[in-house]
Amino acid sequence: MKPIRLVVVDDHALFRSGLISLLGGMPEFQVVGEAANGREAIEVVQRLKPDVVLLDVNMPIMGGVETVQALNEGEKCKIVMLTISKNDEDLFGAIAAGADGYLLKNASPEELCKAIMKIHEGMSVLAPDVTRQVMRAVSMDTAYIDDRGLSSREMEVLSCLAQGRTTAQISTELFISDNTVKTHVRHILEKLEASNRAEAVSKAIQLGLIGQE
Repeated sequence: MKPIRLVVVDDHALFRSGLISLLGGMPEFQVVGEAANGREAIEVVQRLKPDVVLLDVNMPIMGGVETVQALNEGEKCKIVMLTISKNDEDLFGAIAAGADGYLLKNASPEELCKAIMKIHEGMSVLAPDVTRQVMRAVSMDTAYIDDRGLSSREMEVLSCLAQGRTTAQISTELFISDNTVKTHVRHILEKLEASNRAEAVSKAIQLGLIGQE
């Protein structure tokens, strides 16, 4: 059987190097490329056309969920998220974007190997630690978004905007990068059909999404 051709995408060079070394030593796999962020990943994947892409969620320049969306607009390949994040927004965002699997970085080499092979065969794989979150969402018939289309993280950012927080202050308070804050704000403006932050807060108050500060 031909080895499964892989591309590894992670912004942490040490982890990426170790993963490549691990997978490259297994006869089932052939690591054909690597990237440090989503933007690089798109170019590498388009050029090398791997069977499976291992993709981190939280990366600079272009995050994992955005990368999944971009890759799925082109030639389809299997994508498995490999991350430390158990955040609902990352998990459900990746699934909604079209990821075929969601694994945590604490997986054993054997678990990772089996998961990649299952995904290559057309199955979906979830880490045991996040399966309960998915089942809870299904049983409640509510994903990670409310009836206005705002994710839980976007609601947090919106609340910060209502309190007059700057991008830097929101970044510090929510432990996310400035670029991630700006991305959330852009999505909030789009979903609320607002032209600026002040209008977004005003509409959110009128809709009852947040209270009057």
